[in-house]
Amino acid sequence: MDSQAKPRIVRCPQCGGDSIFAPSNSWRPFCSQRCRQIDLGAWANEEFRVAASPPVEDDSLPH
Repeated sequence: MDSQAKPRIVRCPQCGGDSIFAPSNSWRPFCSQRCRQIDLGAWANEEFRVAASPPVEDDSLPH
């Protein structure tokens, strides 16, 4: 393996900028601590949700 290999550059999930995907970037896959914290805040505010159908009620069960 070549020790002079170029680091892998990925798109930051938060800002869309370049981010180094390597152990040297402690915030990977984010480009910075700021982007990482913004993403964490969005999760904490439940901004990322998976769409689901409402549950179906079973009328055969006693209430």
